[in-house]
Amino acid sequence: MKLNIKSVITSLRSVVPPGESARHARRAYRRQFSFSQTLFIVTMVFLFLPLFVLILYSFNGSKGMNWTGFSFRWYEQLFLHSRDLWRAFRNSVFIALSSAATATILGTFGAIGVNWYRFRLRNYIQAISFMPMILPEIIIGVSLSLFFAGIKLQLGLLTIFIAHATFNLPFVFLMVMARLDEFDFSIIEAAHDLGANERQTLLKVTIPICMPGIISGFLTAVTISLEDFVITSFVSGPGSSTLPIYIYSAIRFGVSPVINALSVVMILGTVALTYLLRNFLKYIAAK
Repeated sequence: MKLNIKSVITSLRSVVPPGESARHARRAYRRQFSFSQTLFIVTMVFLFLPLFVLILYSFNGSKGMNWTGFSFRWYEQLFLHSRDLWRAFRNSVFIALSSAATATILGTFGAIGVNWYRFRLRNYIQAISFMPMILPEIIIGVSLSLFFAGIKLQLGLLTIFIAHATFNLPFVFLMVMARLDEFDFSIIEAAHDLGANERQTLLKVTIPICMPGIISGFLTAVTISLEDFVITSFVSGPGSSTLPIYIYSAIRFGVSPVINALSVVMILGTVALTYLLRNFLKYIAAK
């Protein structure tokens, strides 16, 4: 039996031409560096190389682009001698959290109402709710500026808050609607059969099921609010500068290494927050 197996293996080896295995190995090696993989590597380098340069020069001892040595000088200036910058940062965080929370509440209840109920203006409301996502930001900024001027509302943090809640609303609405499209309405019927009224069904069944979409909408709204510059520049007043407005004013005289240091701190904070929220969002989605 062993002799038969050995003879079969020997005959199979004789069929394969010498060097065929080497050619297969070369083909496999070439497939490892296909065009799509090469394009992916180039894209990643293009996206992340500026971040690495920014991180590197935040530790540069001099203000220019010439490397003069490793130093924490700009981090010291950031944390100890940048009161106006931190005031702008607090304004941005306050506006981002408050406007995102408002947009999340309105967008969630709006999505539930549009999805549950059938009324005459339902399609019209669905259409106009996406207008802030479609229109250019400069048009929204000019429109809001004219609106605030028409109602004699002084530009400041309040107007920034209203503007950010307005353009954040469609993003939350869209994400909650996407979650509701996967909703099993037999759960609602089961809740009613068990004696739950409409309010109890909303608070204890619908909203918990929609929670992944609600949290995703809130985080998206916070991100969009923090980085917005165009609309904020039209509706901000004296003493109400947000971080993007402050950075724009600062870089007109050259990029300050303090801004590089702040960018590194924000990158690290974003990575840490994303890592902490990842498992939490998975837990919420699993429920």
